[in-house]
Amino acid sequence: GTDLPRTLFSRMIEAPVEQALRLDAACVVVNLFRIPDQPEVTDQCIRNILRIKPACDRYGMPLMVEPLVFQPNETAGGYMVDGDENKIIPLVRQAVELGADIIKADPTNDPSVYHQVIRIAGDVPVLVRGGSRAGDEEILRRTEELIHQGAAGIVYGRNIIQHPNPAGMTRALMAIVHEGASAGEAAGFLQGSPTTS
Repeated sequence: GTDLPRTLFSRMIEAPVEQALRLDAACVVVNLFRIPDQPEVTDQCIRNILRIKPACDRYGMPLMVEPLVFQPNETAGGYMVDGDENKIIPLVRQAVELGADIIKADPTNDPSVYHQVIRIAGDVPVLVRGGSRAGDEEILRRTEELIHQGAAGIVYGRNIIQHPNPAGMTRALMAIVHEGASAGEAAGFLQGSPTTS
């Protein structure tokens, strides 16, 4: 990553739930950041969640909270996430206590312990973020393990849209998440040239 700006903040747009309704959004997403030596950013995030939750409840709009633990800027550069389960778990628990209807959390460094994140979330479904761009085999294996650990689904961006075959990667991931395919079985969707169907 790059260096963080001198002043960090987490501000919310005006009337976010109403805007989401106009856009026919499936949910509203609010961050819950934990940045080393930046407790005021965490406080802003908590205030944002507490402000938006009543409006979400009033309109029946699900609230997705995205708890993100960052590494120190001096160590990893700006906005690099920390996959330490001992840091992720308490922040996921805080998101649940603040009223999250859905959690969008980072994978742990060791995917085999992700069941601990799922357990702390209780009845709140946990969707896993894709994280940094990774190779096909790593993404498919990690996704298989995270689903095996109890994740309700995935929310991947760059590992799909930056892939040379986004349609194939989407089909492969859907096979793992929705059909219980293994990483090896899902890899078959990546063979051949990119398609649009």
